[in-house]
Amino acid sequence: MQDYEKSVSFLGTWGSFQRRVFFLLCLTSIPSGYNILSPIFLMASPLHHCHIPTHSNLSQDWIQASIPIQLEMSSCSRYELDLVQNLSALGSNPEVFLSSLKQEDCKDGWTYSTEYYQSTVVTEFNLVCRDQWKQPLSSSIYFLGGLCGCFISGQVSDRFGRKPVLFGSITMLSIFSGAVAFAPSWPIFTVLFFMMGLCQLSSYIVVFVLGSEILTGSTRVLFSSLGLPLSYVIGTMLLPGTTFLVRKWRHQSLIMAVPGLACLPFWLVPESPRWLASCGRLQEAELVLRSAALENKVEPPQVIFIPAKNTEALSFLDLLRTKNMRYVTLILWFFLSISLFGVVFNISSLYGNPFLNYFLVVAVEIPAHAVSWLMARSCPRRVSFISFTLLGVLSVLLILTLDRTTGLTLFLVLLGKFGIQGGTAVSYVYTGELSPTVIRNTEMSTCAMFSRLGSSISPYLLQLGEAFFLPWIVVGSLSLLSVLLCVLLPETFRKPLPDTIQQITLPQWSVCTVVLYCLLSVQYLWPCSNIVLELV
Repeated sequence: MQDYEKSVSFLGTWGSFQRRVFFLLCLTSIPSGYNILSPIFLMASPLHHCHIPTHSNLSQDWIQASIPIQLEMSSCSRYELDLVQNLSALGSNPEVFLSSLKQEDCKDGWTYSTEYYQSTVVTEFNLVCRDQWKQPLSSSIYFLGGLCGCFISGQVSDRFGRKPVLFGSITMLSIFSGAVAFAPSWPIFTVLFFMMGLCQLSSYIVVFVLGSEILTGSTRVLFSSLGLPLSYVIGTMLLPGTTFLVRKWRHQSLIMAVPGLACLPFWLVPESPRWLASCGRLQEAELVLRSAALENKVEPPQVIFIPAKNTEALSFLDLLRTKNMRYVTLILWFFLSISLFGVVFNISSLYGNPFLNYFLVVAVEIPAHAVSWLMARSCPRRVSFISFTLLGVLSVLLILTLDRTTGLTLFLVLLGKFGIQGGTAVSYVYTGELSPTVIRNTEMSTCAMFSRLGSSISPYLLQLGEAFFLPWIVVGSLSLLSVLLCVLLPETFRKPLPDTIQQITLPQWSVCTVVLYCLLSVQYLWPCSNIVLELV
């Protein structure tokens, strides 16, 4: 295919057409952002203890004494109720003899704290104690749904178009978000939750690809590194506010269906002319571009595209057959996703109001995307990615030196999220620039699929929470590994987007060079950590 960006240069970069596409596509990312934290709030597990039924005829002092609060498993056991009732009937002191009594399971259910939530999936279906394993499983299933959605939508989008997949995903996301609110049991909820995840990430990836292909030059960088991520973050920030006002999970699920329905009129967004041209559908591509030229009030050339003899027909397997695409697909996204969502999920291990904590950990993405956009304008991609991610690694590892109850711990968590999120933002731009047009959506979706595989593991980091430092060690180590592996990728700064796989070349790195680069990274990281420790 001929040089696409040279062929469409007559349109300019910031006319009426580009502005309309820019803002409409940014708005279509809000439903995806609004749903991403749903596993955290719908699956929240409030403080709880064994329920003591009212017909037990126990005073409040005896009810409180019957729960062994001094034991780690107090939320899952109580002193045998029959023995407690006998002691109460004999007029004994509640504090006498109880510690020697046998314990039993919570036969009458649990009493949950309503300080932050009136109801969640956990409280309604009692996913605690013996069924506690269902909590992280539900969150993982949601992210695995995103994995499957990316695998399907990427190939469908590259074959049938970006626009149908985008609005189909948004519609399905709204439908299943509303359907979750009527789930009568945990198994049915899990199936519907999987379907929510199926649509959530795929819609964002298609928006990213569609905007990256329609927009060109500095406008594309502005869209992919600032405009679209900020819209996504705004959507994400809305959910903590919603859950603060609406404390029942079924009502929250219904509200999550609203943003997607509001985006359906945005069907006015055109199909990607770059994708149409890559598929040999030149007349349709020229129709979109001539309409854009009319909107921008510029004169298009008589012939925009010269017909090509052959067009490439590629699939997901081409990502694995070709060495350069294997590196792009497999290296960065898996490890970085575990780290990113590991930070988010481990916020619950910190003290303080969960709504405020989650709002802050999302809000810090705004400066992260702003700085990543500034770096994307003037800095090479590898340097930007490594700088951001090393900052995240340093901050996360410094958490190990502090107590979780201090305000400085929350600050370091936010700084770590800033760094890792900035690295993630750069990886989106980087991967989009590395991916050829003929298989760009499949490539982006496959990377997102590996990302979801990583994020599906993140909920289980909480199971390491008994030792507070372990989750942060995992997060920091995997982020550092993604930095070291980034060396294998080529630089794309100020280079045109590739249209074919053959246009992608990898840097020639010897084993000695990679080892030396890794040692230099550690050498620079270690003095920085000592300086920060002294400041702390």
